[in-house]
Amino acid sequence: MEQEIKKLQEKLAQQQKLASLGLLSAGIAHEIQNPLNFVINFSKTSSHLVDDIEDILQDLSDKIDQEDCKELQDIATDLKENMTKIQEHGQRAISIIQGILLLSRGKEGEKLPTDIPSLLHEYIWLAYHAMRALDKKFNVSIHETYPDNMPKVMIVPQDLSRSILNLANNAFYAVNERAKAENKDFNPEFEIQLKHSEKGISITIRDNGCGMDADVQGKLFHELITTKPIGKGTGLGMRITHDLITRGLNGTITFQSAVNQGTTFQIDIPCEQC
Repeated sequence: MEQEIKKLQEKLAQQQKLASLGLLSAGIAHEIQNPLNFVINFSKTSSHLVDDIEDILQDLSDKIDQEDCKELQDIATDLKENMTKIQEHGQRAISIIQGILLLSRGKEGEKLPTDIPSLLHEYIWLAYHAMRALDKKFNVSIHETYPDNMPKVMIVPQDLSRSILNLANNAFYAVNERAKAENKDFNPEFEIQLKHSEKGISITIRDNGCGMDADVQGKLFHELITTKPIGKGTGLGMRITHDLITRGLNGTITFQSAVNQGTTFQIDIPCEQC
């Protein structure tokens, strides 16, 4: 009993650290968003200035050496392309930041119109880049399948995003561990598939990682359990994920897994389109 109490105290301390980290992340995200907005706005202004330069070059084309004029036009074209790239990547960064803020600040249980494909895409790649930050050698083939022109649905977005982030983190960890064990003979794979019907959404997440044995599978949603080394896992992720999906989203989550073959999670959530 004393050992169990000690374990629970350690898990609680880890969870408190995660909560503090969440608040810190929200603050950092908010501070980063402001300069990003300036970058995007000034890049748009610069694009308009380049348009003015092109108009001037057009008016002066008969007064400037043709080679010089062509070179200036090429430079203007390159500048416009650069400005476009700055805007695209800036908007992507803003989208990620908004997701982080939603995750940390969203009202508990509040349903919002949500673009599910965009949400899944953002959090899958957020998990990927987080894994890359920890291990520069990590890589995985990511396959995404989403319905075309899917309407927004009413759902609690922060509950779904937290669940997807947990599942993706675990999947990437599993394929990375198998890759380390099998070296060059193994190609890490991750797949996410989304289906939509009148009843709701269905999400399938597959990986070909190290999988789980029968003992871990039996405890996965019901106990504080982790297959990761000390300091890398809290044992709370899958239990929280199960609660978010079954209680927060009124859905179901099931899985199949085999050692050194991989794991598949199936999530079904009832929801209405906007």
